[in-house]
Parts: sequence; C-alpha cells; structure tokens
Amino acid sequence: MHIYVFILAKFQNVYISSHAHYTITNMEFMKENLLKFAFIVSIISTAGSLFFSEVLKFPPCELCWYQRIFMYPLVVILAIGIWKKDKNLPYLILPLSITGLIISAYHNLLYYGIIPESIAPCTLGISCTTKQIEWFGFITIPMLSLLSFLTISILMLFYRKQTVDK
Repeated sequence: MHIYVFILAKFQNVYISSHAHYTITNMEFMKENLLKFAFIVSIISTAGSLFFSEVLKFPPCELCWYQRIFMYPLVVILAIGIWKKDKNLPYLILPLSITGLIISAYHNLLYYGIIPESIAPCTLGISCTTKQIEWFGFITIPMLSLLSFLTISILMLFYRKQTVDK
C-alpha cells in the first residue's frame, strides 16, 4: 500500500505529509532521476540485444556488433557514476552514446533503403538489412537501437545542462 501511495505521489503531484512537507512536480521528478532513466534504458537495451541473439537466436549483423560495443559499457559506467554521484558522468557517456547514435542512424538508413546496400559494411555473415522483427509494421531492431541511443544522449544533455546551471 505504501509503495502505491509513493508512486501515486510521484506521478500525480500529490502533497506528501507523512515524511516531509513538500510537493514534487513531474519535472522535478524527471530532473532528479535523469541518470536513473538513462541507466534503465541502457539495461533494457543490453538485455534486449542479448535476448534477441541468445534466446531468439537472431544473429547480429556487423553494425549491430558495433552498436553493442557502444551500448554495453554504458550500463557499467552509468551504474558506477550513479553510485559515486559523479557530476562529470555526461562527459563519459555522451561520446559513447553519440557514436552509437551515429552508427544506429547509419544502420537505419541502410535498413530502410535510403542508403544502397552495396555500400554497407556487412560483407560477412548476416546482412545489415535482414528483417528479423517488425513490430507494428515499423519498429525494428535497428530502430530500437536508434531510440535507445537517442534517449540516453538526450537525458545526458539535460543532466549536463542541469548540473552546469547550478
């Protein structure tokens, strides 16, 4: 019951009187938890990529491997940064997340046929344009990767702006 009240208070701007006299708006909640949201996105992305390859047995293409190289360390770096309360965390995360974002954007351009497959780096193994999943007719593995890197990058930019403004 207490957890439900706590969650309701966090998301509905309810006045909490039992612990402290303050109100938490949705924006304040977001600002306080930007790093945790980025950490959750990185965990879900890493677990999802491992689920696709190890459980569903989808072989990753070459670009998928490059994206994994930039996503997997984010889990560890974010965990340690949150634990140590490192204010410089965006400067560690952004180079990895933006590089992963660029690779995943390139992968999506290949996947959707905007860039011809003849210039794709996927010469060995599975093609970078192989359709393994397509939820709702447009959500693909490269799209999920793009959204993950984009989300983490935006969260880190907001966190950086928040810490610089203080």
